[in-house]
Amino acid sequence: MEDRLAQQLKKGVLEMLVLELVCRKATYGYELLQRLKEGSEGLFQLKEGTLYPILYRLEDDGLIESRWSQGEGRAAPKKIYSATDRGRQARLRRQLIWVEFKKTVDSFYEGGNES
Repeated sequence: MEDRLAQQLKKGVLEMLVLELVCRKATYGYELLQRLKEGSEGLFQLKEGTLYPILYRLEDDGLIESRWSQGEGRAAPKKIYSATDRGRQARLRRQLIWVEFKKTVDSFYEGGNES
């Protein structure tokens, strides 16, 4: 049961975290996987099959854009994702929503909001 809750919570915040990381720095998929894993001490250890649909959705929504890098030497070209102006605005709105959401949930656990 707790595993299911953890999965649902992760799923609910993943898109927000991916957008956050892309807004901080233009990046490519593998680097995002590493940054999510390291930044969460392994909590967000994702497979490519989880990350790429999120990236495609953010791109379809106009929040990020992608371009192919030119591979240097033997390096293969990589698809680089960067935030759009619309994405940076969405990032701020999502941060505000998250702060309010967290504040409300914390209030319940601290004994507030009792009827």
